[in-house]
Amino acid sequence: MDTGQREDQRTASERRRHELLEAAERVVLRDGPEASMNAIAAEAGITKPILYRHFGDKSGLYRALARRHTDALLATLRAALDSPGDRRDRVEATLHAYLSAIEARPQVYRFLMHPAETPAADGEKGFDVGRQSIPVLRRMGEDLGDVIAERLDLGPDGPLVARVWGHGIVGMMYAAGDWWLGERPCSRDELVRILADLLWGRLAAVEDRAGSQGF
Repeated sequence: MDTGQREDQRTASERRRHELLEAAERVVLRDGPEASMNAIAAEAGITKPILYRHFGDKSGLYRALARRHTDALLATLRAALDSPGDRRDRVEATLHAYLSAIEARPQVYRFLMHPAETPAADGEKGFDVGRQSIPVLRRMGEDLGDVIAERLDLGPDGPLVARVWGHGIVGMMYAAGDWWLGERPCSRDELVRILADLLWGRLAAVEDRAGSQGF
């Protein structure tokens, strides 16, 4: 097989994988945490063994969907951090961006972060969300920590402080957002203001790193 044929095969496989992820997303939007491999295979018009062939196993499909949505969410958060205004405005814009994302697609959020409370309609065991969701949060924490380290002058312990802040802020957003999405005790604007107040302490006082975009 020559190089061109191998490239065509790889392109066709990538296109098919994308189509299967689109089918999986439609099922997740409909079924949330109760989405099953059987339902996803049926949506895609294939058998379950073919689905496994593309993703290895159920965990492989979960990771592919998680990466897809985490990539999009991180891009949205970075755009919010680059938005016009002062630092407080950008902090609030970032909190709004996260909460808006989980509010707009709650079934996707629940699929990624919550184990199914009931078995799927076909009796299939749900995705092992409890084991898989922690890497999603850690990736978000590391990414935010990198942004903080790039933009704020946190002194000699800056890299460590930035990572702690990154993971701490993500943990706060996740816990508060999860509670808020389930109970809706206040408006999103009010939640953002209260969380921004909690964060504001040293974040209000620290200087931007010279030559950075600022935080």
